[in-house]
Amino acid sequence: MIKPIIISDKNNKSSRIRNYLLKKIKQNPIKRTNLIIVIGGDGFMLKTLKNNKKSSNLFYGINSGSYGFLMNKFVKKQIIKNLSKAKMIKISPLEMEVQNNKKKTKCLAVNEVSILRQSRQAASISLKIGSKYLIKKLIADGVLVSTPAGSTAYNMSVHGPILSLNSKKISVAPISPFRPRRWKGRIVSDKSKIIIKNLNSKKRPISAVADNVEIRNAKTIRIKIKKKIKFNLLYDSNRSLQKKIKLEQLKREIN
Repeated sequence: MIKPIIISDKNNKSSRIRNYLLKKIKQNPIKRTNLIIVIGGDGFMLKTLKNNKKSSNLFYGINSGSYGFLMNKFVKKQIIKNLSKAKMIKISPLEMEVQNNKKKTKCLAVNEVSILRQSRQAASISLKIGSKYLIKKLIADGVLVSTPAGSTAYNMSVHGPILSLNSKKISVAPISPFRPRRWKGRIVSDKSKIIIKNLNSKKRPISAVADNVEIRNAKTIRIKIKKKIKFNLLYDSNRSLQKKIKLEQLKREIN
């Protein structure tokens, strides 16, 4: 039987969980192939997924960070059972292509792409879906394009909509809009190809950030769902990603 691969972050808590798992799995083999156990926080999981973008493996995250929205809770007594019975969901990342003064750069984003002002002055940008303008001129601190999986992260903090995993939608949300003040963004199809242009790159430089990878002095940014890439994530049945998102939706409605 093939043993699962364990990838852990470099901190004491992650190391303790890893050592415990190694002993437990040796005593109780897991009847699951192509399993990668990722121990860390959300950032570590995002990094691991993108490092394995061509993989068809199953990824089971165990939270040793702070919030761990993409991760599962570590429960000692149930860990082998949870690993064996966890249910799979498939998610596709955003692909960001950035043109700046030097070159074109492509990056993946599981959660979101953030377009941010790079100086003391607000960004001045246009947004298109294909050949049609979403907004001809937005002056703001930036704009955020989010996947359903990432819609409860930074997107929620900028008052973007929370999207269900099966919604087949992408959120486009402004960050501190100045003109027009009342533009709330848009929910668009996951088939959309979003084009963002800097309307004043010399005076108002912007950076483009895919999760945690930043490209500075961006002139044109193209964003779409990379449907050829699918990450297979495993979640405990009582703490699935779908349930976490629904809980956040309910909290927003109550508040």
